Amino acid sequence: MHYPDCVLLKSVRVLDLACGDADAVTRLLADLGADVLKVEPPGGSPARAAAPLLGGVSIAFALHNANKRSITLDAAEERDRRRFEELAGTADIVVDSGLPGRAADFGTSCAGLADRFAHLVTMSVTDFGTSGPRAQWQATDAVLYALSGALSRSGPTTGTPVLPPDGIASATAAVQAAWAVLVGYFNRLRCGTGDYIDFSRFDAVATVLDPIFGAHGQVAAAQRASSRWRGRPRNQDAYPIYACRDGYVRLCVMSPRQWRALWSWLGEPAEYADPKFGVIGERFAVWPQISALIRALFASQDMADLVTAGQSRGVPIAAVGDPAQVLAEEHFAVAQAVTRTELAPGLPAVIPTGYYVVDDRRAGFRTPAPAVGEGDAGWLAEPLAEPTVRGAVGARPFEDLRIVDLGVIVAGGEASRLFGDLGAEIIKVESAAYPDGLRQARPGAAMSESFAWTHRNNSGLGLDLRSPAGKEIFTGLVGAADAVFANFKPGTLAALGFSYDDLRAINPRIVLAESSAFGESGPWSDRMGYGPLVRATTGVTALWTSPDPARDTERHPFYDATTVFPDHVVARVAAIGALAALIGRRSTAAGSHVHVSQAETAVNQLDTSYVARAAGSAVQPDTEVDLVCPCAGDDEWCVISIRTDADMHAVAAAFGDEGLADEPRLRTGAGRTAHRAELAAALGRHTAVHTPTGVAELLQGSGVAAAPMNRPPDVADDPQLAHRAVFAPMTHPLIEHPLPAETGPAPFRNIPVAPQRPAPLPGQDTREICRSLLGLDDGETDRLIADGVLFTGGSARLDGGEAKLRPPHEPGGLV
Repeated sequence: MHYPDCVLLKSVRVLDLACGDADAVTRLLADLGADVLKVEPPGGSPARAAAPLLGGVSIAFALHNANKRSITLDAAEERDRRRFEELAGTADIVVDSGLPGRAADFGTSCAGLADRFAHLVTMSVTDFGTSGPRAQWQATDAVLYALSGALSRSGPTTGTPVLPPDGIASATAAVQAAWAVLVGYFNRLRCGTGDYIDFSRFDAVATVLDPIFGAHGQVAAAQRASSRWRGRPRNQDAYPIYACRDGYVRLCVMSPRQWRALWSWLGEPAEYADPKFGVIGERFAVWPQISALIRALFASQDMADLVTAGQSRGVPIAAVGDPAQVLAEEHFAVAQAVTRTELAPGLPAVIPTGYYVVDDRRAGFRTPAPAVGEGDAGWLAEPLAEPTVRGAVGARPFEDLRIVDLGVIVAGGEASRLFGDLGAEIIKVESAAYPDGLRQARPGAAMSESFAWTHRNNSGLGLDLRSPAGKEIFTGLVGAADAVFANFKPGTLAALGFSYDDLRAINPRIVLAESSAFGESGPWSDRMGYGPLVRATTGVTALWTSPDPARDTERHPFYDATTVFPDHVVARVAAIGALAALIGRRSTAAGSHVHVSQAETAVNQLDTSYVARAAGSAVQPDTEVDLVCPCAGDDEWCVISIRTDADMHAVAAAFGDEGLADEPRLRTGAGRTAHRAELAAALGRHTAVHTPTGVAELLQGSGVAAAPMNRPPDVADDPQLAHRAVFAPMTHPLIEHPLPAETGPAPFRNIPVAPQRPAPLPGQDTREICRSLLGLDDGETDRLIADGVLFTGGSARLDGGEAKLRPPHEPGGLV
């Protein structure tokens, strides 16, 4: 199947020096239309040989280099060195990876290129950044999970923690890197000056995957408070999973209405008829007894029948899908989210097509990864005309943008926060009847920490969008805005009278960026969806298991209940699409509609794994082994990644057990994979006498990727994160202690760190928005408030929280 070229970034020239995990950064830009030219050494990139392999072709390389072209340059040849300099000087973006990086072969670096070519945005993607106490450390996904705190929240209450699925950390870092480099390019368009970005994959995973200091989801928002607690998660079943006749299903019952639907399905048991059980906390107190009723109802039924019955009743439910079968699901085929193509000549496979639907057309896979040297023609993209009026260097790039935000919970709210952190004016539109779910706070708390993190730098407008007068108010907002963000179920905006066609009729330059659980088309598009249901449906839950035998034979084997994946990632994927649309309208003077599916995001994050699993025995697997080993202390752990035979010998030598590497069953990658438990036990005897940090320092000094398992306090005190100033204290007048908050997507030279205006109370800025932006006098605003069209937080204000609005007559920014 051929997909039309996306044109949002059609004038952007990207020189790709990356290798391995960073290949996915520029693939994302290529999907959105950028001209990506990959520089490879003679013989091709080493990543072309990276397992898993299908017919000798690296699946990861084939997937993450689609839609690119390749040029071969030999750094030993003077002619090729001149050619490299010419390409770098005429590029818009350069992305390199590793220490010292491919640019070093040509006698330079990303920082050096940015110094030489003032217009250029360059990014160096490394595991830990180019400076700091861990700059020379090596990272695998397992290492990133351990250091970021994700591992400490995954697994049983006692015993060995459970590693999240391999691939998610690297894919998450790639999305954050794409966001950061596109921000740098947008800023170049604004001020005429490029940038150098020292990007760290560890920083990205710590702040994006399952951030210790960030929104934790709707259930956690009502219960969780930041602390120095070092214990393991007490509840690994916040989104419970139940066995049925042919597998497992998951429930995600959040609202009182959803609880009533489940109660009815259970036969309306009298002991739970009290309306108080509509509150999450009240249900949790008696959930063991409710679970017994659910188990009895589900045990004799099939997954498909339960999902059909539950969804028809209004109960959020999903089957736990098989990762090997996900790409064959009818939904993804109908939505054109997968396609059958040749990874290489004669090697057909079903692959995910990418993250985006733009203006109702799939924007993703168009051409397979190039053969070595196929792009010798040079640049194909015509450069974008530079603006005649430039903003100041050192200002925030989005200061001229206004976004009307209808987004809720994590994925919706965080997308706009990313723009607010970079200077955009964010107007959060909120209903009195249906406030944002993240506003659920612990008893006695005026605001949840999750809401404070997610909605800082927002202004709050209270509006009943269903009323005629409310629609008129919203029309005025759209007319004065650059973008609208939403994450409703597909069709909701249209039902309110604000389809994209309606929005475009109001403002032809408007960008609509939406996300939903399962996308706008396909059999699952009308399903209720939350992150836990998306993970179950797309096979992520089935991958989130322990390789060790379960201690609790009564419990299901899955451990993904404490993650917020893919919500934070979806927010960034949507933000990238929105920013690409804002860039694209420079040349078209028209907006675009960008849609992102959470389910498709999850599948694309695990694309290599899913393609390999679908191909079955034809695949030559990756034999890297990631081990979680006990350490000295109370419930202390470390991870060790053994990628090669050399790693195995280095580990054995570091522990003074050289004979271990010569053990016949552990001598090869295949043997270590087959006898993983035996290897873990042998290494565990050595690690048990060392601290987690001691093991990591010992093995990293020997060139082996290893790390301690960080808990929340460890992340707060992590020396590498502190060196790079990844977090800064954020204060909110309604929260008694400062909250560590991310300072931005990456360190820039020419973009300052995020401001920290406190998240608003409901309707806090309604009067100011009506007065300054919509031109309503106070009497008219009062009448609309009395009629219930508007609502306000009253006279109370938060220090530093006043809305800062552009006058309504100002244009909507450079783009």
